[in-house]
Amino acid sequence: MKILIIFLQICILYVFSFIGNTIYNLFHPVIPGSIIALILLFICLCLKIIPIKFIDHGSGFLLSLLSLFYIPATVGIMNYPSLLSLHGVLLFLVVLLSTVISIAIAGTTSQLFEKKEH
Repeated sequence: MKILIIFLQICILYVFSFIGNTIYNLFHPVIPGSIIALILLFICLCLKIIPIKFIDHGSGFLLSLLSLFYIPATVGIMNYPSLLSLHGVLLFLVVLLSTVISIAIAGTTSQLFEKKEH
């Protein structure tokens, strides 16, 4: 029964993805269809049009498989050995630095909101 629930919840998420891509194909806005789908899903969740319980198990299942979606991209890097040389080291340093900066900004912001609330 749980497998059927997860399947139906993934179908709901797919419907949002389909609607977002259809809107993109009809109107050609600046943002991609997947982002339009996420915005539509966010709006429906905020307005309680779709309760969270309608997608919680399906989205959790997809999140548990998320790392598998990055494997093809990682393997694809092997076709470009120049990325793994000096450029690869520089790329790694830029990613590391931007991650540290993002964590610091997010932490500082959350601490400010926490102090403001108390």
